[in-house]
Amino acid sequence: MEVPKTARRMEMQVPLGTSPADVRQRIEAMEKILERAVTIPVLRRKVGLDAIVGLIPFAGDLLTAMMGIYAVWEARNLGLPRWKQWRMIANIGFDTAIGTIPVAGDLFDFLYRSNTRNLKIIRAHLDRHHPETRVIEG
Repeated sequence: MEVPKTARRMEMQVPLGTSPADVRQRIEAMEKILERAVTIPVLRRKVGLDAIVGLIPFAGDLLTAMMGIYAVWEARNLGLPRWKQWRMIANIGFDTAIGTIPVAGDLFDFLYRSNTRNLKIIRAHLDRHHPETRVIEG
C-alpha cells in the first residue's frame, strides 16, 4: 500500500542522541511542528500547533509555551549563555501573554513565531561553536 504524499512530507526522523547535531535536528523538527506544520490553502500561509492549539483559551497557549520551554532546556544543555536563554524565555513569555487575549491573541499567534526566533538563536550558537552541525541547503 502506497503512503500518500502528504504523509511522506510530514515524516521526520528525530534522533535521540545528545550530540549537537542531534539536538539541532530535534529542535528544528519541533519548530516545524509548532510553527509550520500545515498550510492554509486560501492564504498560502503555514501555521503550526502554536496557532491552532492557541485557539483553545488559555490552556492552548500554556501547552505550546511548555513545548517551547523544551527548546530552552536543550539550549541550556548545549551551553548557551544565560542571557540568550533569558531572551528565548522572553520570546515564549511574550507570545504566551499576548496569546491569552481572546481574538487578538489568536491573530498574534498567527503572525509572531517565538519558536522560529528561538531556533535562530540556537542555530547561531551551533554554527559558531559546533560548525560541523551545519546543514547546507541547496
